Amino acid sequence: MRIVVAHNRYREAQPSGENTIVDSEIAQLTAAGVEVLPFIRSSDEIPSMSKAAKALLPISPIWAPRAQHDLSRLLTEHRPDVLHLHNPYPLLSPWVVRTAHRHGVPVVQTVHNYRQVCSSGIYFRDGVICQDCKGRALGVPAIKHRCYRDSAAQSALMATTLAVHRGTWRSVDRFIALTTAIADHLREYGIPDDRIIVKPNAVPDPGRPAPLGDGFLYLARLSPEKGVDLLLDAWRRHPVGTLGTLRVAGDGELRPLVEAAAAERPDVVYLGQLDRAGVRAAVEASAVVIAASMWHDVLPTVIIEALASGRPVLGTALGGIPYLVGADAPHEPAGTGPAETASAVAGGGGPTPLPVGVVTGTAGWVVPPEPAALAAALPVARAGAATRSARARLRYEQTFHPDVVTKRLLDIYAGVTRP
Repeated sequence: MRIVVAHNRYREAQPSGENTIVDSEIAQLTAAGVEVLPFIRSSDEIPSMSKAAKALLPISPIWAPRAQHDLSRLLTEHRPDVLHLHNPYPLLSPWVVRTAHRHGVPVVQTVHNYRQVCSSGIYFRDGVICQDCKGRALGVPAIKHRCYRDSAAQSALMATTLAVHRGTWRSVDRFIALTTAIADHLREYGIPDDRIIVKPNAVPDPGRPAPLGDGFLYLARLSPEKGVDLLLDAWRRHPVGTLGTLRVAGDGELRPLVEAAAAERPDVVYLGQLDRAGVRAAVEASAVVIAASMWHDVLPTVIIEALASGRPVLGTALGGIPYLVGADAPHEPAGTGPAETASAVAGGGGPTPLPVGVVTGTAGWVVPPEPAALAAALPVARAGAATRSARARLRYEQTFHPDVVTKRLLDIYAGVTRP
């Protein structure tokens, strides 16, 4: 099988999980015997472009002529079975879908964000979830609020691009939704069920999990949408030391809040920005990983890494987080039905119900993105970590292991390949 993987890399100065996932997926496909033809552009190329090329940049999200020329030549020469598209902006353009179809090549796209509708791609603005552009022919609110790169002009261009390419997106042969939440997003956009397949990303198997540590780990950008301020608010509602240690890793605009909390309380430790070895050590030192996102986070890779290491996850009930921890199926309201009880999780004998709002999943818990709800869930998660550890690892092995995910991807390719 011969596959073109098309992706516009984000700038290396801004660490991108999407870049990492694309690189990893190419390696997994190659290891599985697939001939991969990378069709990659990078936003890092822009500063060194010629004046003529830079002059065309404003229209490149709508139609990137150089990319279409190069792709046509690649498709003519190699006659691939499928084109697999990731991010098309700004140097590829969704027009690559039309170019591939003109050559008789089916297109699969992995949907990493909400940019079919939202100019910023994250449904988040000014500290709160925003879906003002949903259902509009043109995303005027995005222009008004300068949602793309904090520029009215660039926001107008992106909103126009989304309007122009509505038909382009609806012509894609198969969409890969990373979670059930992305599948719902695509259905609302008008994509039929038979062209949507849920297939998450994978992370490498770290091997047999180490014994559980103690306390909690938050590992993410220190920014408003990632909810570190929500977590610190919830943590302060418990006396010092009663929940073990809260380790916070990462960097970003809210770093001063974390440093202040670490100076204020001995049970909060700021680890800074970690390399891969540091991440592994921090995960192993903890019992539960926290994903406190305040937006509809698509697929936080840290959750999959936690599950691979046998660490259950406490997250907010937004975006893909419920799917990742196995809490996206209908549940009895917490505390009213036969739900798992806090005392049962802790090994006690009484029927103490879970706090209202806490939903138990296969590999963790989710709560509304509110300080009181997260504060109530913290002791539940600490008490239940040992019970959920093996289930977390099993969920990784069954759903997020590279062997499982790569097989699923090959099946998707086979399903669109034309005789």
